[in-house]
Parts: sequence; C-alpha cells; structure tokens
Amino acid sequence: MATTGGPNLIGIVAAIIGIGVIAQILSDRFRIPSVVFLITAGVLLGPEVLGVVGPNSFGNALGAIVGLSVAIIVFEGAFHLRIDDLRSAPGATLKLITVGAAIALVGTAVAVRFLLGAAWDVSFLIGALLVATGPTVVTPILEVVPARDRVETALETEGIVNDVTAAILAVVVFEAVSLGNSSLTELLTLFTERLGIGILVGGVVGAILYYALQYIDLSPGSAPRNARLLVLAGALVAYGAADTIATEAGIAAVATAGVLLGNLGVPYEEEISAFKGDVTLIVLSFVFIALAALLRFDVLAEIGLRGLAVAGIVALVLRPLLVFLSTAGDRFTTGERWFMSLVGPRGIIPASVATLFAIQFRNAGQAAAADLLVGTVFLVIFVTVVFEGGFARRIAEYFDIIPMRVLIIGGGTVGRSLAQRLESRGENVVLVEQDQENVETARNAGFTAHHGDGTDTEVLRSAGANNARIVVGATGDDDVNLLVSQLARSKFDPETILARVNNPDNAEAFEELGVRAISSTVAIAQAMDNYIERPSMMDWMAEIGHTGEIQEVDITSEDLIGRTVEEVGPKFPEDCLIALIQRDGETKVPQPDLTLQRGDRLTIIGGREEVHEALRFVHPDR
Repeated sequence: MATTGGPNLIGIVAAIIGIGVIAQILSDRFRIPSVVFLITAGVLLGPEVLGVVGPNSFGNALGAIVGLSVAIIVFEGAFHLRIDDLRSAPGATLKLITVGAAIALVGTAVAVRFLLGAAWDVSFLIGALLVATGPTVVTPILEVVPARDRVETALETEGIVNDVTAAILAVVVFEAVSLGNSSLTELLTLFTERLGIGILVGGVVGAILYYALQYIDLSPGSAPRNARLLVLAGALVAYGAADTIATEAGIAAVATAGVLLGNLGVPYEEEISAFKGDVTLIVLSFVFIALAALLRFDVLAEIGLRGLAVAGIVALVLRPLLVFLSTAGDRFTTGERWFMSLVGPRGIIPASVATLFAIQFRNAGQAAAADLLVGTVFLVIFVTVVFEGGFARRIAEYFDIIPMRVLIIGGGTVGRSLAQRLESRGENVVLVEQDQENVETARNAGFTAHHGDGTDTEVLRSAGANNARIVVGATGDDDVNLLVSQLARSKFDPETILARVNNPDNAEAFEELGVRAISSTVAIAQAMDNYIERPSMMDWMAEIGHTGEIQEVDITSEDLIGRTVEEVGPKFPEDCLIALIQRDGETKVPQPDLTLQRGDRLTIIGGREEVHEALRFVHPDR
C-alpha cells in the first residue's frame, strides 16, 4: 500500500498520467465527461479498494499540487472565454452568476444543515463550493449536445465565472470557520480583498505576457514552443504571486490573465490552446484521484440516503429554480430552460478546493468536518456528472433543443430579416458581417453576429461553418455570395447552400455550382403577383414564424407506417394537417386512402406549437 512518498511516488505519478490519457480516450469514445472515469479510477486506486493511492502518498506536497493544478485548469477555461460571446445572453448570464449563485449557496447550505446535521459554518462552506458548475464538465456535454449559441454561452460563462467566485467565496467562508469570523462585513471585506488582489496581479501578468508574445522575438526556430512555455509559466506565476499576497487570490489572478490573453489575439494562439489542453488533462487526473484518495466508504455509508437527498435538491430543485428565475423575460425557450436546469454538473473547483480544505481540517484535528465535506461534495459531483452528463443528449432530444444551425453571410437588412424569421422558429442562426456598424445593429437586435470577412475560410470556420446545415450568402454583392457558396461547398459541405442574387443575369453561375439562387428581382415580382392572385394565402404566409408554421419531416414512427391518411389524421394535434406527401421524387396531395410508407416526406402546416408536436409524433428521434 503506497501511503508514503519515496520510491513508490514515481509509479503513482506514472499511473495517474496513464489513467488520465485512458479516461480521455474513453470520454471521446462514449461521449461522457472524462471526470466520470477519473472519479471511478480514483475510488478503485484509493485506500478503500486497491490501496495504491492514499492521503499521504504525496507527502506534504498534496496541497501545493492541487493548488497549482487548479490554477492551470482555471486559466484554461478563462483563456477560451470570449467577451463578444457574452453579448449572446447578457441578462441571463449576469443573473446566473449573481441571483442564481446566491440561490445555490443558501439553498445548498440549508439542505446540508437540516439533512446532514452539519453546523451552519460547515453548511455554508459546502454551499459555497457547490455553487460552481465548471467548464471542465459543462464543455464536454456541450460537445455532445450542439445547443444554440445563447445556451452554450450562458452555461460556459456561468461555469467559468462561478469557478472563480465560488473558489474565493469558499476560502473566505473557510477562513471564517477557522478564525471564528462570522460578521457579514468581515466576510465581504475578505471576499473583495481577494478578488481585487487577484484581478490586479492577473492584469499585470497578462499584460506582460501579451507584450512578450507580441513584441519580443521568441526565437524564430522554436517560437511556438517558447510561447507555450511562457504562457504556462505566466499562469503559474500569476497564481503563486497572488496566492502569496492573499490565500486563494490566485484563482482570480489566473482567470484574469486567461481572459486578457484569450481576447487580445496573441500569436500562436492555436498552439498555446492545444498545449494547455494536454496539460489540463494531466492535472485533472491528479485532482480527481487525490480527492478519491481521501474518501472512505464508511463516511459515504453514514451520509447515505441523506447525502443523496442533498444531491437531489441541488440538481432537481435549486438548479431549476435558479435557472428559471435567471432566464425569465429573456429569449430562451421553455425547453432550453429545462435543459439548462437539468445540465449543471459540479466538477473540478468543488473537488479540488474541497481536497485542500479537507487536508487542512485533518491537520487541525477536525476529521469529522473533513469527512462530511469530502463525502457530500463527492456525492453531488458524482451524481450530477454521471446522470446529467450521461443523459444530456436524451434530455436535449426530449425537450427538442438541438437546433438546425444556419450561417448567414451578410448582416444587412436581408440577412437580419431572414435571421429573425428563422430564430422565431427556434433555429440557431449566426450572422457573419464585415461592417462593424451592421454587427452592432445585429447584436443590439439580439442576434449572434460574428465580425469578419465571410469570404475567409477561417472566419467561416470560427463562426461555426463546420456544424452548419445551411449556409446562406445574403450580401448585396453577387461576387461575394458566389465566393461564399464556393467555399461552403468545397470546405464545409453543408446540406443546403442558398445565395441571394442581386442581378438576375448572374443566376446561372450559381446554379452551375449546385447552389439554389434566389433572385431578389424575380422574388419581388412573384410576391406581388401572388398578392394579386392569392391574397389570402399570402396573408397567411406572412404570419409564418409568428403564429403559423410549415415544416417538412420524414416518417420514422411505427405508429404511422402502413396506415392511411384517414386513419392517422385524428392522431394529429388540432389546427394541424398534412398538406403534401413526397415519395420517390413525386409530390402528392394526400388522399384519405393513401397508405403512408417509411421514408415518406410530409409537409405539415398549422399553428407553431401544434406543428412541432406533430413533428415529434411523425419522427420521434428528431
């Protein structure tokens, strides 16, 4: 049993690195957050099973190892936080990290107090730790579930910001517990001091790193490598310097430095990002296995059902409450609110900081407090990560929140009008616009707008062209729209490419590419003709996207296959009907005795909610 340092330490470190790599491979293979495999491995290696890793395996260095690991992990998350993305859901994001965090803190503390019988100070310490969700567990889920940008931005930003604030809040509460400080004024002062020191130190280190990367020759032959090492060293220096001044101020420091460097556009950004991701994988392994090494099965058994009840309250009561309150009045659909409510796993910050506190509790002779702290935090992490991470895709499908991603090149009047109609139907739309004024107009109207040249492949890729089902060239320049169509076809191959054609003579060039061209001149003439000949139909069509809806869907439901239109009609929602049926390249008006077949494509019209309910009935896996 390796419970001391020395020769066995080399084997333990090698085993942890190997486990981290295997966990990441399993995560990618089964689309489950890697922390699930890391926690499981940690329990197996811990003193309760194999006894390979124990509380004393790292000697007195465990606290320092965990602290530096947290610094790298927080820096990694902050480096990927883009200030422009915050505009996608500003109101909801601000409420999630303020009102939502307060609800999580108080609600969790009350649950721990009355269900587990903990003292109020320890209850609030656990509550402070469990405020944090965290990008290391949220991001893998969002890679499996391609939600709308506003959902991803809100969840990722909440995780990154709450990682920092929860860590600082927890250490303030811990100091209050250790020193006997209970005054609200003293707690607020401690919190403000650490946050301020961290921001100051992180800002200085970030500025120095930016200057060095931007203006100093890092050696032409090995500049990318030196840039990676410089950034890693800078993150650790920021953490160490701030933490030396004030305990846990280092968390805010690395977060500040990461946000600055990530948003200033430093050279070798891709190399830095990839390198940090690999380092983060290793330190994640250390943290979760170290946490598992502090676990005791008898403590978990003692917490038992009461601990699971705490986890249930955190995940199924407090989380939905804070999400629905934070997103009230915003642009989120009910399904998106439920998805955000049921996907808020706890992860690295609660685990790592709880490990630090448990070590200090044990050193102070407070083993009971350490056991309660680690046991409760572990249960909540495991329950939320396993169930929310494992069932995230099913949750998203049940609430129908996985959207069709549409990329519109051109954020002018036409592009914004199209985006408005698509978003009103719940689609995920991203505008790409080069003119800064148009970008601001689009963002002020609530759209996700990406600033850049739509004829640049990297701009399209960063705007999400790899995942786009539809790409639309909607600028006022036919040459630009043609180039966009060519790039989309050759580089990204979406299902559909549409292009606005301003000069009807250019339509042939688009058609030769296999691009569906929409001539504004012809479209206007057709619309006017339709209003003259078919005014009632056109009035109804104008309401599409507001109260009415038209959708096409392939039949996969066994309840419909082999039945006639007359038989399935009563099963559809009221104010909803099958308008057309496409089969073998032919489109037919449905007759009552027509038998439906697998693969038939139905055109359904009716009220918006009724049509979406019918889509789920016709194609349950949609």
